[in-house]
Amino acid sequence: QVQLVESGGGSVQAGGSLRLSCAASGYTYSSNCMGWFRQAPGKEREGVAAIYTGGGSTYYADSVKGRFTISQDNAKNTVYLQMNSLKPEDTAMYYCAADLTNGGSWYVPYEYNYWGQGTQVTVSS
Repeated sequence: QVQLVESGGGSVQAGGSLRLSCAASGYTYSSNCMGWFRQAPGKEREGVAAIYTGGGSTYYADSVKGRFTISQDNAKNTVYLQMNSLKPEDTAMYYCAADLTNGGSWYVPYEYNYWGQGTQVTVSS
C-alpha cells in the first residue's frame, strides 16, 4: 500500500521560509518522478516542482523559480520542498504526488497515481 505523508506546513509572514517533507512508503521510490502541487481556494491544482528520483533532474513552475528548491533523501525515501522568500500568493494547500505516468508531464496532476493528504501553507503580508 503506497503512502505519501506530507509535513512542514504552517503560517509565516511574507519573506519567510518553510520546508515541506514528503515521506513515501510502499512505493518504488527510486524509479520515478515525485512532484509538489498546490491548490488555493477556488483555483485549480497547479504543479510547483518535481524531481526524477533516479537521475535527480528537477523542474519548477516559473512562479517559484529561484525561491523554491526540491530535493531528495533516497535513504529516507523522502522528498523536500524548501520554500524561501514566501509571498502571500504562495498560500495554498500543498500536496505531494508520486508515480508519474510514462510519458506524462510533471506539472499535470492527473498524470500521477498517488497523492498525499496535503499540508497547509499560509503566508501573511
